Amino acid sequence: MEISKMLLSNDDVAADDNLACSGLDEPHELYFGAVSPPVIQTSLFVQKNYQAYCDDMLHEAERFIYSRGLNPTVQMVEQKLAKLERGEACRCFASGMGAISAVLMANLNARDHIILVNNVYGPAMALVRQMAEKYGITYDVVLDGNLDSIARKITPDTRMIYAESPGTMTMNVVDLAAIARLARARNITTAIDNTWATPLFQKPLTLGFDIVIHSCTKYLGGHSDLIAGAVITSQQRMAAIRDFSHQLLGAVLSPFAAWLLLRGLRTLPVRMPRHQENALRVIEYLATRPEVENIRHPCMATPEQQAIIHQQMSGFSGLFSFEIRGGHFATVKRFIDACRIFKVGCSWGGYESLIISPNRGYNEAGLAADHIAPGLIRLSVGQESPALLTDDLDTAFAAIAGMHKGEA
Repeated sequence: MEISKMLLSNDDVAADDNLACSGLDEPHELYFGAVSPPVIQTSLFVQKNYQAYCDDMLHEAERFIYSRGLNPTVQMVEQKLAKLERGEACRCFASGMGAISAVLMANLNARDHIILVNNVYGPAMALVRQMAEKYGITYDVVLDGNLDSIARKITPDTRMIYAESPGTMTMNVVDLAAIARLARARNITTAIDNTWATPLFQKPLTLGFDIVIHSCTKYLGGHSDLIAGAVITSQQRMAAIRDFSHQLLGAVLSPFAAWLLLRGLRTLPVRMPRHQENALRVIEYLATRPEVENIRHPCMATPEQQAIIHQQMSGFSGLFSFEIRGGHFATVKRFIDACRIFKVGCSWGGYESLIISPNRGYNEAGLAADHIAPGLIRLSVGQESPALLTDDLDTAFAAIAGMHKGEA
């Protein structure tokens, strides 16, 4: 696959996605013509009389009563995200984990079985383990994402298939349409964390998935200044999520965080092509380094995965991993500490470029179980000049020169 042919520009972003991100369809007349929506920073909304209050309480899911339910600023961003993902309904949460928790808690009961496909976000995996211990659910993990492997794990108690694609750290891609067909034939709910691709580059609901989850903290916010999550699905499925794990668990998004998220969405169609272009330029550089093996990004996928990618993705984000040949914790540590432009940080999706490794020096057995090499390094490529980023990596490679010869 030729990298130069894969660059997506803002002109290539679908017109309706550009419209959803912009302010063109917002009700400016309701806010005195303000081009930037106001922050409706209130905990409650008063009614004109008690009968109106009683009527509103009968329609609590659709009316402004208390900001743990609906808030105009939050509702505006929810409507935009639903349009972007081609969903019927969206609810926003105080974090990505709030969104993940809401989906799992609303859809799983004691003794239900869930299949986790691909390398999923670590805290999501930890939550499933806790739910197994505390509430008696059961689970299986299918790292290879192969359809036959998934089918073999299905039991009469399987209620959900939960996926990531590309997967955390490994960036493996799985066939979402095929998984959705398998699940629907067995009346199993499908959910996916779509944070890596954003709705611009992948729309799982159009591929047959039932529920899409986002950590809006990442690319959707885009400025590393908010924590938020979102769930997009059908109206019917949202009713269960809204009534139980949104309203009652209460991990709702604040109006100010929603306003920041609205601001981030304004520039999403401009930022994502830049993240993509910068990442591909860094990948081109890494491909020339003899110290590097297994660059883990969809543009470097196997021919089999590339066929899937062309069917379900329209672009790439700036998050990827690579492996240092023969690397171990000391190598990883020295490489990361030598960087100056790439900052050490666990999140991603903002302006700044970040670098981490899943290798903590004490967990290599766990990494092996997850099929993750000890020399794996993850980069979140930001908006800086690619020349600056590759110069920074040059310095890091110089710092580890000779370590394969036993230098500590």
